[in-house]
Amino acid sequence: MIIYGSDTRLINFLQSEIELSTADITVVLRHPELKNAPFPMLLWQYGLVDIEQLGKIFDWLERQV
Repeated sequence: MIIYGSDTRLINFLQSEIELSTADITVVLRHPELKNAPFPMLLWQYGLVDIEQLGKIFDWLERQV
């Protein structure tokens, strides 16, 4: 999944459940590789979430389908 600024449910989840700051999320959103990589994986690559948090993100995304 590639996210864009309009996916507010995911952003809200990341801020409330994973406790990422707006600045953390913005760092990833501003990078050009966002167009070619899943957003949660970029959060992990940048060290903004650990493997357990990454699992929670993917679980949440799965429940949204």
